[in-house]
Amino acid sequence: MKRRRFLQIAAAAAALPDRAMAETTWQSVALGADVSVTLSGNVAEAEAAIAGTQTILRQMEAEFSLFDPESTLARLNRAGRLTPDPEFRALCEAADHAHHLTGGLFDPTIQPLWLARAAGLDEGAASESIGWNRVSIGDEVRLGEGQALSFNGIAQGYATDRVRDFLRARGFGRALINIGEFAALGGPFDIGISDPDFGLLGRRHLSSTAMATSSPYAMRLSGGSHILGPKGETPLWSTVSVEADRATLADALSTALVFLDLKGIKGLLRAAPEVRSVTLISREGDLSTLSA
Repeated sequence: MKRRRFLQIAAAAAALPDRAMAETTWQSVALGADVSVTLSGNVAEAEAAIAGTQTILRQMEAEFSLFDPESTLARLNRAGRLTPDPEFRALCEAADHAHHLTGGLFDPTIQPLWLARAAGLDEGAASESIGWNRVSIGDEVRLGEGQALSFNGIAQGYATDRVRDFLRARGFGRALINIGEFAALGGPFDIGISDPDFGLLGRRHLSSTAMATSSPYAMRLSGGSHILGPKGETPLWSTVSVEADRATLADALSTALVFLDLKGIKGLLRAAPEVRSVTLISREGDLSTLSA
């Protein structure tokens, strides 16, 4: 499942702090998304950091790809159980946190239903398999009968955080990472917020925070949203953009909050201080932003 984003980098809003520093940009594709990393600093150090970034992204593909039959996730979906490595366990725990924070709206067990709907098959058995509460996370990760996971609503954010943490550890103070989600070191960086139906409607300025966006009708399954609710929920918003301290949580929330009404989103902001703001584009094209 490929989730399309409609954010774009408009420009680096602030001048580089040291004229001797260069800006290096690398672009590629990973985890089903266009990838770009822009670094400010010594060119040789930036090139070495980009090589390290490529290694991280290969690791993320090997863990969480649905298209690589030998990925950790694919092996779990086939066998129904495996002993997770620390990377896989960390993402499972992040998914569990997002599941509980959203009252169950974020649910990686949606994968069988997504496949059934994409293929035009009967959805009865697939619907019955949904339920993150049936996934056991201990010494082993175990799935319930008929279950399979997709981390497409969180893995890109997790990879974004991993790259940002890596760059910070290497001493970079200014960088913008885009792996389907955005994360900034320093800033500000000017990010445009667009909707597939209504175009560019607003801008956000990221400074050492992260932002993820979901547009449920950017791609359609059987005439409906490609983002499926675990209990058949219909998206209430045309686009949801979440700014948070970490891209992992922003990614998961932008997926789940397309199903949550205004009252619920306000409650989530009160309960989750790591979430800075939620920008909503209604089905009529109206934009509003709620802040913590």
